[in-house]
Amino acid sequence: MKAATIYEVAQRAGVSIATVSRALRGSELVTEATRARVRAAAAELRFTPNRSGRSLAEGRHAANGIVFPELVGPYYAEVVLGYEEAAAGFGSSVLILATLRRPDAADAVRELAGRVDGLAIMGQSVGDDVVEEIAATGLPLVLLARDPVSGVDTIRTRNEGTAASLTEHLLGHGYRSFAFLGDPEASPDVAGRYAGLSAALAAHGLDAPQPVPCGLDLESGRKAALKLLRDPPEAIVGANDEVALGVHLAALDASAAVAITGWDDLLAARFAGLTTVAQPMRELGATAARWLHERIAAPPPKPRRRVLPTQLVVRSSCGEH
Repeated sequence: MKAATIYEVAQRAGVSIATVSRALRGSELVTEATRARVRAAAAELRFTPNRSGRSLAEGRHAANGIVFPELVGPYYAEVVLGYEEAAAGFGSSVLILATLRRPDAADAVRELAGRVDGLAIMGQSVGDDVVEEIAATGLPLVLLARDPVSGVDTIRTRNEGTAASLTEHLLGHGYRSFAFLGDPEASPDVAGRYAGLSAALAAHGLDAPQPVPCGLDLESGRKAALKLLRDPPEAIVGANDEVALGVHLAALDASAAVAITGWDDLLAARFAGLTTVAQPMRELGATAARWLHERIAAPPPKPRRRVLPTQLVVRSSCGEH
């Protein structure tokens, strides 16, 4: 009969492998109820800890996870690169899960949580109820680019304030009619950017445009722009650079003169002369990996919150600067 693994114990008990290790060592970091559940699962599976299993569970050769809404596009690639690079420095491998179009997204995230020592969850991959459920098992968690959940570390980038600065720059050019391409309901980041735009316009006595929901990829931006350019506004604010670059292509095809801005400062944005907002995408991922390592090694007593800075980058796409 094949010997049970620490992963199987973790899955049966509904906890991380780090929690299994701590529970079997009698660590006070684990509640008595959780220790009892882990011991019962270990007994049922006839699990016997070994040295390599303990070292894995204790983080010396750990597997950490990261969950994304999707993996298409350079933004997510940059976050992954930062996360993997930092995790590798701690001797950790990385398991990646994308939830887009998965009917079993919550179950997939729960399953991944049972296989790793720490987990980063980005954007609206799963609901707050799933985050709270996983956090209750004792698994170290970090949330990225989403609103905080009680008791869980959260890392975000500055959206609303910098979006207001971007809008002020456009207003300084004399633009008074705006469009916003992106869905605030689908992303906390996009919601913050739209809120910043709206606040800056309101400060000048202008109504915010109704957002035009679209995906965050180039083709979605291009298709949305084709409709807008039939009666174009003076400025189109894209929720990210890919959307803005799609607008740029549509404007070229239509020979339309319109100011265009994006967000992220991707390499392609620099070649296109796109006014945008630079955000530290790799640092977002790297900080998540560092915080998870710290929580696995010696958990901080309180949840942490950090907002990484972003910066307006002015180029030619919004007019002379």
